Amino acid sequence: MRDEFRIAAMKKSFLMLSVVAILLGVGMIGTAGAQNEEGPMSDLRFVVVKDYNGKPVRNAAVVLHPVGKKGKQSRGGLELKTDNEGRTSIDGIPYGPLRVQVLVPGFQTFGEDYQIDKPELEITVKLKRPGEQYSVYGNPGDAKKADDKKPAEQKPQ
Repeated sequence: MRDEFRIAAMKKSFLMLSVVAILLGVGMIGTAGAQNEEGPMSDLRFVVVKDYNGKPVRNAAVVLHPVGKKGKQSRGGLELKTDNEGRTSIDGIPYGPLRVQVLVPGFQTFGEDYQIDKPELEITVKLKRPGEQYSVYGNPGDAKKADDKKPAEQKPQ
Protein backbone atom coordinates (compact mmCIF):
# COMPACT_ATOMS: atom_id res chain seq x y z
CA MET A 1 0.00 0.00 0.00
CA ARG A 2 2.86 2.35 0.80
CA ASP A 3 4.37 1.77 -2.61
CA GLU A 4 1.11 2.77 -4.26
CA PHE A 5 1.08 6.06 -2.33
CA ARG A 6 4.71 6.72 -3.31
CA ILE A 7 3.96 6.03 -6.95
CA ALA A 8 0.87 8.28 -6.81
CA ALA A 9 2.89 11.05 -5.09
CA MET A 10 5.68 10.73 -7.68
CA LYS A 11 3.16 10.92 -10.54
CA LYS A 12 1.59 13.99 -8.94
CA SER A 13 5.02 15.64 -8.51
CA PHE A 14 5.98 14.79 -12.09
CA LEU A 15 2.68 16.21 -13.36
CA MET A 16 3.17 19.45 -11.35
CA LEU A 17 6.76 19.84 -12.62
CA SER A 18 5.59 19.26 -16.17
CA VAL A 19 2.88 21.90 -15.84
CA VAL A 20 5.37 24.41 -14.38
CA ALA A 21 7.87 23.69 -17.17
CA ILE A 22 5.19 24.14 -19.83
CA LEU A 23 4.00 27.40 -18.29
CA LEU A 24 7.56 28.73 -18.09
CA GLY A 25 8.18 27.70 -21.70
CA VAL A 26 5.00 29.42 -22.90
CA GLY A 27 5.90 32.52 -20.87
CA MET A 28 9.35 32.69 -22.45
CA ILE A 29 7.92 32.28 -25.93
CA GLY A 30 5.42 35.06 -25.17
CA THR A 31 8.22 37.34 -23.99
CA ALA A 32 10.27 36.65 -27.11
CA GLY A 33 7.21 37.31 -29.26
CA ALA A 34 6.54 40.58 -27.46
CA GLN A 35 10.10 41.72 -28.16
CA ASN A 36 9.67 40.97 -31.85
CA GLU A 37 6.38 42.92 -31.90
CA GLU A 38 8.23 46.03 -30.66
CA GLY A 39 10.42 45.88 -33.71
CA PRO A 40 14.15 46.11 -34.15
CA MET A 41 16.35 47.70 -31.50
CA SER A 42 19.51 49.78 -31.76
CA ASP A 43 22.62 50.13 -29.62
CA LEU A 44 23.49 53.83 -29.34
CA ARG A 45 26.90 55.31 -28.51
CA PHE A 46 27.48 58.99 -27.78
CA VAL A 47 30.70 61.00 -27.79
CA VAL A 48 30.57 64.56 -26.42
CA VAL A 49 33.50 66.87 -27.21
CA LYS A 50 34.32 70.58 -27.12
CA ASP A 51 33.83 72.20 -30.53
CA TYR A 52 36.91 74.45 -30.33
CA ASN A 53 39.53 71.82 -29.36
CA GLY A 54 37.96 68.36 -29.67
CA LYS A 55 38.63 67.44 -26.03
CA PRO A 56 36.07 65.19 -24.32
CA VAL A 57 33.43 66.60 -22.00
CA ARG A 58 32.97 64.49 -18.90
CA ASN A 59 29.76 64.32 -16.87
CA ALA A 60 27.64 65.78 -19.70
CA ALA A 61 23.92 65.02 -19.40
CA VAL A 62 22.74 63.24 -22.57
CA VAL A 63 18.93 63.24 -22.44
CA LEU A 64 16.94 60.98 -24.78
CA HIS A 65 13.28 61.75 -25.51
CA PRO A 66 11.02 59.57 -27.66
CA VAL A 67 9.30 61.57 -30.38
CA GLY A 68 5.68 60.80 -31.18
CA LYS A 69 3.55 61.55 -34.18
CA LYS A 70 3.87 64.97 -35.78
CA GLY A 71 7.27 65.49 -34.16
CA LYS A 72 5.82 65.99 -30.69
CA GLN A 73 8.07 64.97 -27.82
CA SER A 74 6.54 62.09 -25.88
CA ARG A 75 6.40 62.02 -22.10
CA GLY A 76 9.27 60.51 -20.27
CA GLY A 77 12.87 60.31 -21.22
CA LEU A 78 16.18 58.94 -20.13
CA GLU A 79 19.32 60.71 -18.95
CA LEU A 80 22.81 59.32 -19.46
CA LYS A 81 26.08 60.79 -18.14
CA THR A 82 29.37 60.80 -20.05
CA ASP A 83 32.53 59.27 -18.60
CA ASN A 84 36.01 60.85 -18.49
CA GLU A 85 36.43 60.21 -22.24
CA GLY A 86 33.13 61.98 -23.02
CA ARG A 87 31.44 58.66 -23.88
CA THR A 88 28.18 57.03 -22.89
CA SER A 89 25.99 54.33 -24.40
CA ILE A 90 22.67 52.54 -24.17
CA ASP A 91 21.39 49.34 -25.76
CA GLY A 92 17.88 48.39 -26.83
CA ILE A 93 16.52 51.67 -28.18
CA PRO A 94 13.65 51.00 -30.63
CA TYR A 95 13.92 52.21 -34.21
CA GLY A 96 12.19 55.49 -34.95
CA PRO A 97 12.59 59.19 -34.16
CA LEU A 98 14.57 60.17 -31.08
CA ARG A 99 15.28 63.64 -29.67
CA VAL A 100 18.73 64.06 -28.14
CA GLN A 101 19.65 66.93 -25.84
CA VAL A 102 23.06 67.49 -24.28
CA LEU A 103 23.31 69.78 -21.27
CA VAL A 104 26.57 71.00 -19.72
CA PRO A 105 27.02 74.14 -17.62
CA GLY A 106 29.20 76.65 -19.47
CA PHE A 107 28.23 75.42 -22.96
CA GLN A 108 25.34 76.00 -25.34
CA THR A 109 22.57 73.43 -24.97
CA PHE A 110 22.63 70.95 -27.86
CA GLY A 111 19.40 69.53 -29.26
CA GLU A 112 18.68 67.54 -32.39
CA ASP A 113 16.27 64.87 -33.65
CA TYR A 114 17.67 61.63 -35.07
CA GLN A 115 16.06 58.81 -37.02
CA ILE A 116 17.23 55.57 -35.41
CA ASP A 117 17.32 53.00 -38.21
CA LYS A 118 20.52 50.95 -37.73
CA PRO A 119 21.45 48.18 -35.28
CA GLU A 120 24.38 50.30 -34.05
CA LEU A 121 24.77 54.05 -34.21
CA GLU A 122 27.43 56.43 -32.86
CA ILE A 123 26.52 60.08 -32.45
CA THR A 124 29.22 62.70 -31.90
CA VAL A 125 28.12 65.96 -30.30
CA LYS A 126 30.35 69.04 -30.52
CA LEU A 127 29.47 71.56 -27.83
CA LYS A 128 30.02 75.26 -28.42
CA ARG A 129 30.84 77.97 -25.93
CA PRO A 130 27.94 80.25 -25.13
CA GLY A 131 27.55 83.13 -27.55
CA GLU A 132 27.20 86.79 -26.74
CA GLN A 133 23.79 87.57 -25.33
CA TYR A 134 21.58 90.20 -26.91
CA SER A 135 18.50 91.91 -25.58
CA VAL A 136 15.70 93.79 -27.32
CA TYR A 137 15.86 96.22 -24.44
CA GLY A 138 19.52 97.05 -24.92
CA ASN A 139 22.21 97.22 -22.28
CA PRO A 140 22.31 99.97 -19.61
CA GLY A 141 25.66 101.24 -20.91
CA ASP A 142 24.36 101.67 -24.49
CA ALA A 143 22.83 105.12 -23.82
CA LYS A 144 26.16 106.60 -22.73
CA LYS A 145 27.98 105.07 -25.67
CA ALA A 146 25.44 106.54 -28.08
CA ASP A 147 25.88 110.01 -26.53
CA ASP A 148 29.65 109.75 -26.81
CA LYS A 149 29.35 109.19 -30.55
CA LYS A 150 27.29 112.34 -31.20
CA PRO A 151 29.23 115.14 -32.82
CA ALA A 152 30.09 118.00 -30.49
CA GLU A 153 27.77 120.98 -30.76
CA GLN A 154 29.36 123.98 -32.38
CA LYS A 155 29.13 127.36 -30.67
CA PRO A 156 27.70 130.23 -32.69
CA GLN A 157 30.36 132.67 -33.89
